[in-house]
Amino acid sequence: MGVTIVLGSQWGDEGKGKITDMLSQEATLCCRAAGGHNAGHTIVHGNVTYDFHILPSGLVSDKCINLIGAGTVVHVPSFFKELAALETKGLKGAAARAFISDRAHVCFDLHSVVDGLEEKGLGGRKVGTTGKGIGPCYSDKASRRGVRVGEILDEELFERKLRTLHAGYTARFGELDYSVDEEIARFKEYRKLLVPHIVDQLAFFNKHKDSPNTLVEGANALLLDLDHGTYPFVTSSSTGLGGAVQALHLNPTSIKSIIGVVKAYTTRVGSGPFPSEQLNADGEKLQKVGREFGVTTGRKRRCGWFDLVLLRYSQSINHYTALNLTKLDILDDFDEIKVAVAYTLPDGTRLTDTIPADAEVLNKVDVEYITLPGWKSNTMGVKKYEDLPENARKYIEYIERELGGVPVKWIGTGPARDDMICREI
Repeated sequence: MGVTIVLGSQWGDEGKGKITDMLSQEATLCCRAAGGHNAGHTIVHGNVTYDFHILPSGLVSDKCINLIGAGTVVHVPSFFKELAALETKGLKGAAARAFISDRAHVCFDLHSVVDGLEEKGLGGRKVGTTGKGIGPCYSDKASRRGVRVGEILDEELFERKLRTLHAGYTARFGELDYSVDEEIARFKEYRKLLVPHIVDQLAFFNKHKDSPNTLVEGANALLLDLDHGTYPFVTSSSTGLGGAVQALHLNPTSIKSIIGVVKAYTTRVGSGPFPSEQLNADGEKLQKVGREFGVTTGRKRRCGWFDLVLLRYSQSINHYTALNLTKLDILDDFDEIKVAVAYTLPDGTRLTDTIPADAEVLNKVDVEYITLPGWKSNTMGVKKYEDLPENARKYIEYIERELGGVPVKWIGTGPARDDMICREI
């Protein structure tokens, strides 16, 4: 089994959907390793736009089998809603190619209610979650009181565990705007529908062990990783390389490439430090021209310049073998383009390849920039590297050099599926 892993390299929303769509056309197996329906991929396939959240985007290929792995949390109504939407848009038979590990955890509507209450309790220190219940669900998993997908099939066990969760949260928060009886009733129908989708993950992989091309699709991104991200302003799962290996019990020797997806500038949704954020006309221009709204939440994304410090840190943890630089065309109309190359901490320490663990310290760094000339010409839809403006090529090659030679193999030049340069490197 040859494995390609696609990972977000910044704070998510880098545009991972296009490269996973492209690679899934050659893949026989596509797997999600972490996260839940808080993730979002927009894929423009042909003339149709698909929004993916919990489902692997390999479903756009009718030859690709898809697995939601053990490290994920699954909101069952969203799973079926997404499948129905794909069928409506013409992806007939998608449901027959979508499977869920029996060891994945169930994200209930109860978790979403609790998510809102926990955020409200933080006041001015809100994490800025999507409100989808992801954090409370992973918390229940870590506390060994969660409900696994496979346990849905045991009606008595399932009901007992869900009522116990509800009782615990009621004791903590008081009466909730939630009916446990209604959720139990809904699962009586889901239980029947889920039977063909739930699999033993080990047996599933053994069945597909001869798959020549396995694609692992990362959700969120490294700077949102529970261990390595800007804690506590992170998601609740392991979003990096280690999380993918753990969640899907991958043999590390089977990994043939690790693709880091990175936007040509930087964005972030929600709260937390963002050193290169531009709270000025440049940030507003990036937001407007880049159409920077979250796929899952619709929230405006915070925007800033490309940050090499963050990317070097991300590279050190995820060990990318190649990069996919997305949304280059958004920079077409800038006279100058800045790149963050170093941070200076309050105590005078200069950092170029790591970030402080303390979010408060990261929030106070002074950022050192270099300024590169813009290209002031249209790159939308360019398909060949040599057809890019000279200054656009210099920008890309500067990033490569500063990352120690990690090649930028794919370059996104527009929203359509075919708006991608593939360099022979």
